Amino acid sequence: MNDDRTPERDGAGADRGRSPEAGAEPRREPGPARQPLPEEKAPRPDGEPRAGEPSAAGAPSGPTASASGAGAEASATAPEAPPTGEAMTGRRRLRAALWPPRFSRAQLIVALLLCVLGLGLAIQVRSTSDASVLRGARQEDLVRILDEIGDQTQRLQDEKQRLEEQRTELENSSDQAEEARRQTEQKEQQLGVLAGTVAAEGPGLTIVVSAPQGAVDADKLLDAIQELRAAGAEAIQINDVRVVAGTFFTQDGDRVRIDGQGVEQPFRIKAIGDPQDLEPALNIPGGVVQSMEKEQATVSVSREEKIVVDALRAADRPDYARSSPQ
Repeated sequence: MNDDRTPERDGAGADRGRSPEAGAEPRREPGPARQPLPEEKAPRPDGEPRAGEPSAAGAPSGPTASASGAGAEASATAPEAPPTGEAMTGRRRLRAALWPPRFSRAQLIVALLLCVLGLGLAIQVRSTSDASVLRGARQEDLVRILDEIGDQTQRLQDEKQRLEEQRTELENSSDQAEEARRQTEQKEQQLGVLAGTVAAEGPGLTIVVSAPQGAVDADKLLDAIQELRAAGAEAIQINDVRVVAGTFFTQDGDRVRIDGQGVEQPFRIKAIGDPQDLEPALNIPGGVVQSMEKEQATVSVSREEKIVVDALRAADRPDYARSSPQ
């Protein structure tokens, strides 16, 4: 039977069931050109010929030949490999993270704030250490210190007022020379009281100390004088010795010497000043009176409206100091 069906054609128009004519080459469809592989074109980095290529000596190189040569050369020249690749990677990462240092703006701001905070803490610690002496003091001592500061402030204010009045008098006086002479004499009297060259009188305290021989030494007497001076005593006398700024105390066995002169018991101390300031300075807890009583001494303190300090010192002429015009 004849097959009346039309033969199927492919997409190019050729009959699928028809065989090509004899002697004709089969038609090939055009396709993309074959590109050489990268490993066929690029040489190896180490200069070694690739597999199947002739080496410099003319012998083909292959995986077996290159492996044996490379193994011998590596064993002869290559350094020891690190124990593990992970450890070397960790070191390199740590080194890369630490050096060179890289700082961001936020890190610099935080560092600056920390420096300022550290400086503030150092200043605070120093201020706290400076105030630690007063912080550990007792309430009675703090009250006494405040009273002394207030009294000193008041005395300075009075001295300022007096000097201003003197200046006003000098400016307004009709006879300025006579006024200057009068003020000079008054100043000489004041300096004579402080230097111990003139007698002084006024209100104050009388302190009598009786103790076994050697119980009250020069140091305790000096502490008593320092407390009286700090409380505002203007003239002080112990027995027959005038105490001034240059007075010194020494211990000669069981005997106390003041400016080289021996002083016998009982010690009679006369101090001119405000009794309301002088007496609390001696009777504070742990003060002069209590320290002497611990040494079996008997101390009596009495206020008086008029005390005469008549022990005098010779006016020493200075060897080098001379008055200078202001």
